[in-house]
Amino acid sequence: MKFKVINTFKKARTGLLKTRFGEIKTPVFMPVGTLAAVKGISNQDLEELEYKIILSNTYHLMLRPGVEKIFKLGGLNKFMSWKHSILTDSGGFQVMSLGNNVKVDSRGVTFRSHIDGKLIRLDAEKAINIQNQLDSTISMCFDECLSYPSSFEDTNASMLRSLDWCERSLKAYKKRYGHGIFGIIQGGMFKELREKSAKNLVDLNFDGFAIGGLAVGEGHALMTKIANFTTNFLPEHKPRYLMGVGYPKDILAAVKCGVDMFDCVLPTRSGRTGLAFSSDGDIKIRNSKYSFDKSPLDKNCLCKICKNYSRSYIHHLVKSSEILGSVYISYHNLFYYKNCIEKIRIAIDNGNLDKLKL
Repeated sequence: MKFKVINTFKKARTGLLKTRFGEIKTPVFMPVGTLAAVKGISNQDLEELEYKIILSNTYHLMLRPGVEKIFKLGGLNKFMSWKHSILTDSGGFQVMSLGNNVKVDSRGVTFRSHIDGKLIRLDAEKAINIQNQLDSTISMCFDECLSYPSSFEDTNASMLRSLDWCERSLKAYKKRYGHGIFGIIQGGMFKELREKSAKNLVDLNFDGFAIGGLAVGEGHALMTKIANFTTNFLPEHKPRYLMGVGYPKDILAAVKCGVDMFDCVLPTRSGRTGLAFSSDGDIKIRNSKYSFDKSPLDKNCLCKICKNYSRSYIHHLVKSSEILGSVYISYHNLFYYKNCIEKIRIAIDNGNLDKLKL
């Protein structure tokens, strides 16, 4: 796996990430396909939208359908008939979300499955072995993600634990042509811990670096502050990934901090709740004011949904609990995100990113 910076504007940059499946232009947004499917969106839709990389999740795929099944069927790409890159999260964030049902020790975590209550053990070696069997294009090291707020003492202990797990993850990783593994920087909202984490991971020479432990309730300003500080310690020639972010304004702010890669469930989760993103602001399509609205979701949008369907019709679908309503809004939202990312790239290349508003 190779990465090349093409243009810069202050800390922001455009680049090319090359994997075995081809080139990915950065900054890039990765739709989330947790269980080997982007909810409500077909692979053909993703092709239309020109997405070249999606995200799936080790924790969820381990539980269902099981890594052994996917391995026997030829790996994750063949299993889901996806011919582009796949980044797999190691499951640390999902384990955190289980709350008090998780027991953490120096070697790993023990928890019960949210599906059947079965007791499960996950550690760095197992998380990476699963990703090796999935044949993930980009694997993520196993880490611990704390909730916000957390004390300095707890955050420091967690950061040191994550550093150990990342080093073990790297040793367990199976190197393949056109694939890579990212280290995950932790340290909560404490700059000195972020610096220590980043410097130690850079010394381990990962293929890329992720900033974890943000977008956990700290708010836009603090998230941007920590991301901007952290990128100061990362090498220029490696991709940088801000995990779980976010709204277009969050992405724009993080790009200005020097971040290259993003993922978030927002486009499709919002689609399933009837929330559409538009150039005029968010549209809550369930509102009765849209019941006779003949205009598209976004008058400035060229997606096939806006070209063919009115707000009135999509309002009807959503109010009637028709699945198609969620599908249409999710598609539109992913088109909107694609356009936002393209605008960011163009602005960087043209040297006017400071003037861009999303």
